[in-house]
Amino acid sequence: MNFLFSISHSEGFGINTDIFETNIINLTVVIGVLIYYGKSLLSTILQERKESIVKNLQETEKNLKEASENLKFAKDQFELAKQKAEEIKLQGFSLANQTTKKIMELLEEDIKRLKESTLSTLKFEEEKLITEVCQKLNNLAFIKAVEILKKRINLNIQNKIIFQSIEKLSVFKSK
Repeated sequence: MNFLFSISHSEGFGINTDIFETNIINLTVVIGVLIYYGKSLLSTILQERKESIVKNLQETEKNLKEASENLKFAKDQFELAKQKAEEIKLQGFSLANQTTKKIMELLEEDIKRLKESTLSTLKFEEEKLITEVCQKLNNLAFIKAVEILKKRINLNIQNKIIFQSIEKLSVFKSK
């Protein structure tokens, strides 16, 4: 039996102290040789692994630092862009308000001009109509007066009117 510890059914639990039977000497020699010759190989492998891990950690820290700097730069750029967008938005509102105000002023001026033009046109048409009506009334009155005069005037009245007109002209001329 090659066990360091053996369990016997009749005796219970116990330790096997026979070093030849448990092969402890062979195991000690093999482990000693492995430790003696494998120590340098194992330490070299462990050293290389340690250096590799340290190098990877340094690269990771460097990458993390660069990523942090890039993130900070991106956040700063985002904030600047956000501020610029807000400024542009405010300028847009301001420009829209100014443009609306200017358009309203121009519309009011146009409406005022149109009202004045319409009033002027209406006044002109009114004066034109009044003049036409007056001319027609004058013509009708003249025609009516001529008709009345033709009916009422005889030779005596005509002579009297002619003499009165001549007197008035002579008085007017002498002044």
